[in-house]
Amino acid sequence: MSPKRPYIPPAVYKQPIRQVPDSQYKTVVDLDRRYVDVSEGFCKLVGYKREELIGHKYDDLTAPGTNDVPTVFKLFTKSGYMHGLWMFVSRQGNSILVRYECWMRSDSLIEGRMEIVDIYDGLKLTL
Repeated sequence: MSPKRPYIPPAVYKQPIRQVPDSQYKTVVDLDRRYVDVSEGFCKLVGYKREELIGHKYDDLTAPGTNDVPTVFKLFTKSGYMHGLWMFVSRQGNSILVRYECWMRSDSLIEGRMEIVDIYDGLKLTL
């Protein structure tokens, strides 16, 4: 059984992404799955500067073999909301398992927030 997620008021979701605490990991991507904004906390988590991430697809940080990104994204675009587990790989080569939720905003961008489940040593990716 998965742990209960704490209630977060809708007003929290509407905070501008750069005005949330660093400890919160938030991203905004476009319909091509490219980062258009990332929180400072997410940058620190994955070990890249904001300028390095903007324009890259989130696929680039997804751990190889862990998700069929195009299929998952197609399901998301049909519903406009999704949550679950995702595995990223940091610049340092750590695999980072997060619990995430994402939703389609009214401006057709996709906003997501996540929390760390676990971090493993291992893989290495290059942007």
